Amino acid sequence: MHAIRVASAALLGVTALVCTAPAAQAAVTNNSVTSFGFSVVPSTIAAGGQVTLRVDSCDDDTRVSSGVFDPVTIPKGHSSATAKVDWDAKPGAAYRVTFTCGGESGHTDLTIAVGHPSGPTHYPLPVQQGVHAGEGGSVAGFDLKEIGLGAALIAGSLGVAYHFSRRRTGDDSA
Repeated sequence: MHAIRVASAALLGVTALVCTAPAAQAAVTNNSVTSFGFSVVPSTIAAGGQVTLRVDSCDDDTRVSSGVFDPVTIPKGHSSATAKVDWDAKPGAAYRVTFTCGGESGHTDLTIAVGHPSGPTHYPLPVQQGVHAGEGGSVAGFDLKEIGLGAALIAGSLGVAYHFSRRRTGDDSA
């Protein structure tokens, strides 16, 4: 019975460490995260089409630029603007669209549809790039106090689990 308690406590501690490691790694290695959200709708469009540029949680004017349309400014307090894709955009190409809010920049791709004007348009499958939901304040303010607090919480939970597993060793003999 004692071995089951110790194994349970060890498993609880390992689970806590495993669950916190991927988030910390993602926060360190993902440099494309911004504090504001942005998107281009639709992400695949025919040459000459119109796209909607959206931005969320930007407290400044947002400048949007790309090699496939003229620069656009989304004024502070607004969440979207439109842009017309150039007629000479290369079918099948992916163009980078850069959103700049304050001193931060983020980018996404806009794909130009492949096809002939007289025939059906074939849309290439978009590449999944994840959600641009912002950092939530965890990456920019990541400091030693937060790391220490997280380590203390994990160590405390391991200590409590060990204490409860050791406390009732005399109950099994009855």
